[in-house]
Amino acid sequence: MKTNGYIEFDLDGEELSSVHARLHSVKQGDNERSFRIVNPRGKHAVAAGLNAPMDVRIDGHVGFYCGGMNKEADITINGQAGPGVGENMMSGLIRVCGNASQSAGATGRGGMLVIEGDASSRCGISMKGIDIVVGGSVGHMSCFMGQRGHLVVCGDAGHDLGDSLYEAQIFVRGSVDSLGADCVEKEMRPEHIETLKGLLARSGVNADPKEFRRYGSARKLYNFHIDNADAL
Repeated sequence: MKTNGYIEFDLDGEELSSVHARLHSVKQGDNERSFRIVNPRGKHAVAAGLNAPMDVRIDGHVGFYCGGMNKEADITINGQAGPGVGENMMSGLIRVCGNASQSAGATGRGGMLVIEGDASSRCGISMKGIDIVVGGSVGHMSCFMGQRGHLVVCGDAGHDLGDSLYEAQIFVRGSVDSLGADCVEKEMRPEHIETLKGLLARSGVNADPKEFRRYGSARKLYNFHIDNADAL
């Protein structure tokens, strides 16, 4: 069924596997690339493994790993997201219009994950290039072992922020309960304000970049030379 330009799938009456078969069949240049999924009712792995440019709207709450391994698709979740939303995503955009559970954006390699509400613990764990913008606060051990990319927190951060951090950068506007091992506050220079300004503009989150503090790795826990950063 097509509604307001979107091909609509109702998970009350359709199997998620058949919906995924249709979404996974989309190829670069296809004319029909706008989809709407209703009544997800907490199902797991909704819109996972998408591999082409498309617009997917999900009306309702989703379970584990929504949008996992996303590549090129724009996914909007009009509800709350369970653990691992955007896990290992490669590119594209995932927007959660509510809150997200733990491990949002885990191991993400590219693209942007926007969480308009709060995110639970370990947001951005082991991130490898993804940009994550959280409109609210994040739980403990967020950006644990973050390797590359940016985590932007417009609210507060729980304890052990950035524990065992590599070269991901963290920006927090509110308070931080505590910093994890090898994570330190760093100077917020003009180039960092410009980077943050661009991230906020891309995410559509309205915040003043000058109100944020920056955190990064003290580089004492691993063998690293800054000249080799681009080789990671």
